[in-house]
Amino acid sequence: MKIEVLKENLKTNVNVIERVVGKNLSLPILSNVLMRTDESFLNLISTDLEIAIKLWVLVKVIKKGTVVVPAKFLSSFISSLPNNKITLESKEQNLYIECENIKTQIQGYNPEEFPIIPELKDAGWLEIDSKKLYNGLSQVVDIASPTQTRPEISGVYFSFLKNHIKMVATDSFRLGEKSIYLEEAIKKEYSFILPQKSAREVMGILENKEGLIKIYISSNQVLFESLFKEVKHPHIQITSRLIEGEYPNYQDIIPNKFKTHIILKRDEFLNQIKTASLFSGKVNEIKISTSKEKQEVEVFATNRDIGENKSSLPATVEGDSIEVSFNYKYIIDGILNIKSSEIIFDVSKEEGPCILRPVGDSSYTYVVMPIKSI
Repeated sequence: MKIEVLKENLKTNVNVIERVVGKNLSLPILSNVLMRTDESFLNLISTDLEIAIKLWVLVKVIKKGTVVVPAKFLSSFISSLPNNKITLESKEQNLYIECENIKTQIQGYNPEEFPIIPELKDAGWLEIDSKKLYNGLSQVVDIASPTQTRPEISGVYFSFLKNHIKMVATDSFRLGEKSIYLEEAIKKEYSFILPQKSAREVMGILENKEGLIKIYISSNQVLFESLFKEVKHPHIQITSRLIEGEYPNYQDIIPNKFKTHIILKRDEFLNQIKTASLFSGKVNEIKISTSKEKQEVEVFATNRDIGENKSSLPATVEGDSIEVSFNYKYIIDGILNIKSSEIIFDVSKEEGPCILRPVGDSSYTYVVMPIKSI
């Protein structure tokens, strides 16, 4: 292999590819990146056996070939080079790098030992806007709960319906559901559970992407693909295993009847919850109560070692006056996932699930369970 590439272009893409590289004492080959030529591209590949990233870089290919070298070392070394053209050449299993007056040899490994990344091009697929996918994942991904006893709630549940996609995550104490509406109806419905780590990697790579993302779905794997703007060729592919099992029938816990309906200012509510949290005890308890007569919400927290805090804010209150205790962290997380200036806060009953929603946007629902007051 022999190629020429600009330093900044190579550096940016190597930084992406090393995201899934980790230390594996039993399989040290996984700490490396596979580099191979592909038409007018350099193809970079890394994997930890659960997630794989393939990335293509436009380069000048002088000679075709393949080489495997330590990913993190390569990333650090490329970053130290002058901002100029780099020549990379493989001889036997080693990689030789030249840039201006710098000549370097990096010891490589046998490419045949590198794991084979499965192809999913014959699987069913659909397209979604990358920004919508990123924003949707950002509203649910942190809610999932990594657990070995209930692996099905360790990831983000994707449900592809006729004209929209639902993304759901829960940890049994709260749940987030985000709907993304599609411009074109899909022919076949799909569903799968994406591991939380994989969802975060997809987010990290898609954060500044524009355009459409293709999603290829098989029985046990999923592939997210982003194309180059200039040419119709893959730029990034992220392949992930899927979590086996049946996702809980979460719709059953989302109430559709409410004892109290509240509308309040998002930022003011968030600030009062944060202030009250300073006075919460070991179980992070705060109390939220409403007054229909005063049309206000009161936030209260007490700690015998610190003191107590009480504050109130105006709100539109319909239904019964209530007093409910929550873990303040769960309330804060729900508010932060809502971007509207006003929030709907619906209470089903004192010890039943409550709902936070943005005003004017029915695509996001955050369900949180109260805690029993001590």
